[in-house]
Amino acid sequence: MDQQAELRSFLTTRRARTTPEEAGMQPFPGTRRVAGMRREEVAYLAGISVDYYTRLERGRVTGISEEILEAVSRALKLNEVEHEHLFSLVRALRPRSSWPPRTKPAATTQHEDILQRIVDAIDVPAFIQNPRLDVVASNPIGWKLFPYAQQYLDRGEKRRFNHMRFQLLDPRAQDFYVDWEGSIRGGVALLRQAAGRDREDQELFTLIGELSAKSELFRTLWASHDVQKYHRATKRLRHPLVGQLVFDSQSLTVDGGSGYNLVIYTVEPGSPTHDALQILNNWSTQEETSLALDEQQAE
Repeated sequence: MDQQAELRSFLTTRRARTTPEEAGMQPFPGTRRVAGMRREEVAYLAGISVDYYTRLERGRVTGISEEILEAVSRALKLNEVEHEHLFSLVRALRPRSSWPPRTKPAATTQHEDILQRIVDAIDVPAFIQNPRLDVVASNPIGWKLFPYAQQYLDRGEKRRFNHMRFQLLDPRAQDFYVDWEGSIRGGVALLRQAAGRDREDQELFTLIGELSAKSELFRTLWASHDVQKYHRATKRLRHPLVGQLVFDSQSLTVDGGSGYNLVIYTVEPGSPTHDALQILNNWSTQEETSLALDEQQAE
């Protein structure tokens, strides 16, 4: 990816979404040829020269201090995730020797066994996902909640079941996710944040290239430069065997800076979703769940 273009596009999309009035200032005089704020207006709010801001937006980050980045972030009203993303993009443009040391846990079999034991200790659907939104580990009820996942793994098409690949490229996903487009929008924002954070994850950029080539919706959402981290959310699914399900999704960071997240789907006791999960648990294995799904589709 062109890292200068990434920074330029991120900053231009951020200033385009905010008018001078919304930023708390009077618009500068003259004909407006851009949506939102002009460069000079952002520079004025940040307390820096227009030249400094222009250099930053063009990806020329030499001499751009953290104080300047903080000021630009405030001027553009970046949220916490966008603020971190801005710093990640600038960091990627600086000489590698200036990067602070970062450690990532090795993807060993022992490490994955530990992750699997974590989710197996949870009695509601639970998954561990890497920054690419691959499912690294899931408990049995988690796999049963996503019955199509086993079909991907059985065919051996991919080493992992990837949520974004399924949502965007499998036509069954549009019926499975009650808010299909909203779910995709959130997933793309997660991938965009991960891409800014780790420029060396070649598998991530391979995935982005694949989805860009195959999905117009992905290309459109990717161009918006929205970023997001995992957060609490309501998940609504339309399961092919037990009907509509509603969960409260919670996420926890795993292994510090690894980018892995433990995602837990909790349910209200006595709710229809709680009862539906009990039905799913009646199938003793994921293979039986997949068989039941195949039989239903054959009818």
